[in-house]
Amino acid sequence: MKTILPAPLALTRRQLLKASGAVAATALAVPSMVRPAFGQMNFVDYPFQLGIAAGDPWPDGFVIWTRLAPRPLDPDYGMSKDIIPVDWEVATDIRFKDVVAKGTAKAHPELGHAVHVELAGLQPGRPYHYRFRCGGHSSAIGRARTAPVAGAPLSRLRFGVAGCQNYDHGYFTAFEYLAKEDLDFVFHYGDYIYESGYRPLYFSRFSEEMEPTVRSLQQAEPYSLDEYRRRYAGYKMDPDLQRAHMAAAWITVWDDHEVVDNWASDYDKGGTPAEIFRLRRAAAAQAYYEHMPLRRSSIPNGPDIQLYRRFAFGDLLDMHVLDTRQYRSDQPCKDGFRPACPEVDDPSLTVLGDTQEKWLFDNIASSSARWSSLAQQVMLMPCDREPGPADIRNLDTWDPYRVARARLLRHLHDVGRRNTVVLTGDEHQNFAGDVKLEPFNQDSPVVATEFVTTSISSGGDGGVERPIAKGMLEENPHIKLINDQRGYAICDVTAKRWEIDFKVLDRVSTKGGTLSSRARFAVEPGRPGVRKA
Repeated sequence: MKTILPAPLALTRRQLLKASGAVAATALAVPSMVRPAFGQMNFVDYPFQLGIAAGDPWPDGFVIWTRLAPRPLDPDYGMSKDIIPVDWEVATDIRFKDVVAKGTAKAHPELGHAVHVELAGLQPGRPYHYRFRCGGHSSAIGRARTAPVAGAPLSRLRFGVAGCQNYDHGYFTAFEYLAKEDLDFVFHYGDYIYESGYRPLYFSRFSEEMEPTVRSLQQAEPYSLDEYRRRYAGYKMDPDLQRAHMAAAWITVWDDHEVVDNWASDYDKGGTPAEIFRLRRAAAAQAYYEHMPLRRSSIPNGPDIQLYRRFAFGDLLDMHVLDTRQYRSDQPCKDGFRPACPEVDDPSLTVLGDTQEKWLFDNIASSSARWSSLAQQVMLMPCDREPGPADIRNLDTWDPYRVARARLLRHLHDVGRRNTVVLTGDEHQNFAGDVKLEPFNQDSPVVATEFVTTSISSGGDGGVERPIAKGMLEENPHIKLINDQRGYAICDVTAKRWEIDFKVLDRVSTKGGTLSSRARFAVEPGRPGVRKA
């Protein structure tokens, strides 16, 4: 056995750029053989109640995460203000007979005693097991795979897509099933928590009626860091969510509910002054970092957090993870579901911001992978939301940012990327459709395929289709599927085919929901247009 220090990463600048596009950083860790005697370790209860997780897979390693919280919902979460040493191990086998890396990380009170260890020196494209120990306690054992070497031949990639997990609307049964899938990684598109306070009823877009809240954390809407920490703690204690984290490395990014519904840059729907809203953003950003398996390069600077980044999987896939919240112009036309106003053609409006957009365009142009993916939050395809003469748009999507969308689609067309797949969430429904160069011209060429994955629980039980789904399909012929059930998606990618399986549950309002495959769609390189598989 050899001891491998988790940082600095032993990658060249070229390898780093290929692997993720993120900035390499030093982990908060010290080698176990020189452990200092700092902090107390007499816990009032089991310290790993929030579980463990792995994330951001690179060819030579990934991040492993935990957060010490013996009493997660108490004001001090059962912890002192000391810096606490946390031992960690990585092995090739689940019994830890072949330990290939180990060390001791520092759990700092400034980060809520969260631990982020950036592993390096592991072998590419293979599974590992990991665990933590502290104060005589051991965590559960997690499993994660390193990414294949960027540019190396890769025959197949299989990963999950999930998000939108509203605790109040239902059980996280989908995560129980997701944990049983044999996956290379999971892409979580956002809405990991929901920020609203307790309400006994919620509106179901399927039944078009008020439905009873399924369960509740009984917490008020968070504004401070401590309040956001307690919200994450309530979610993190869900056993199904913990199982899904233990089963595979996650690539995570936020959407709106990690801060507040439909926020964009320095704007919220309530008209809070920007300088005050940034204080709430700062609290939310820190809480998000504290609870996700992110690299040190994502430690927030006040309200700003680096979340857009690139991951390379052999010569098969370049995945560009986008942040469609932090840099976006305020939603035009007063937000919501309504007809578009003239402001949607304002060339100054942006979804990605200038820096992120240039980063994305440069990466797309330089990519040599078989497939390119935009892993993001809000629907790129246009969509008329109501059958009939009224042209109703969801103004929190790309739809009202028409000039910015046109730039992106023109770039995809001009660089010849005919193998682009957009992975989206937010809608609480499954969609599959074609992204056309001229979105409102059905005769325009297809430049990408978009798959929108439904929610884990947001929206409640739902059903096969909302009442207006058939009319929407007629008015949006580029869209091939609309489904309103809860679940997740599995992407099976080879050089010849990208296939997605939309897996859905019959219910989330009670435990024990049954999983089934609602629909499978596929797209082939050089053959534009999504088809049923």
